[in-house]
Parts: sequence; structure tokens; C-alpha cells
Amino acid sequence: MSVSLYYSASRTVPSTVAETAAVERIVAAHMSSFPYEDEESLYLYDGGGSEPSEILAGSTKMPFEPDRVLSVLDHVLGSVSELRRALPGAEWSVHLDDLDVPWDETEGYAFPGMRDEEPAAGAGG
Repeated sequence: MSVSLYYSASRTVPSTVAETAAVERIVAAHMSSFPYEDEESLYLYDGGGSEPSEILAGSTKMPFEPDRVLSVLDHVLGSVSELRRALPGAEWSVHLDDLDVPWDETEGYAFPGMRDEEPAAGAGG
């Protein structure tokens, strides 16, 4: 059974040329810095999402290896946070299967404690 991160942005106004260029830059930067060649990364659906007002939509399947999940999740959520900032005025939905990912104006998308320096230390690791 796999777990996936889903992300989408909707608004009545289509993306501008400058916003589309910013999205392309963010995706390119994400791909060049992604830590695992053999894992699924940030993936945007062609033409946005299934709804006419969706200006961006995508998903990322999380790895099966527990030691990689947090790294992949953090990297993808960082990129989705940048995408949100590049598309002002959009309504965003970001969730890990059925679990909504909280938004913080300063930190972006992240789960509480996810970016602690030693997250395993609190879990007996």
C-alpha cells in the first residue's frame, strides 16, 4: 500500500506568463536538487488539474523505505511552498492521502516537528 502527497491550486484567474515561468524555475530547481534518483519527485499534471479553475495540480508517491520518507516529504513540501508563494491568490489543497498538511506563512507546508534537527530522537531513535 502506498502513500502519496497531493497538491493543487485553484483560482478564477489563469496563471500569468511570469507565474508560469516562476513555476518552471521552481520545478527545475527542485529536480536538480532532489536527493534520490530512484524515488518519485515533484510531479505536476499536464494542463493543471481536473477542474477548470485548477491552475496547478500534482502528486508524489512516498518511498517505501522509512529512512527516505522524511527527506522526500520535506523536499517536496519545500517546493510546494515555493509554488504557493509564486501563485498568489490561489486556494491550495495539500494533503498526505487523507491528512491535510498545515500551512505556516513563515515555514510553508510542514507537519509539526518535521523539520526538527533530530526528529528520530523524540521517537526513541
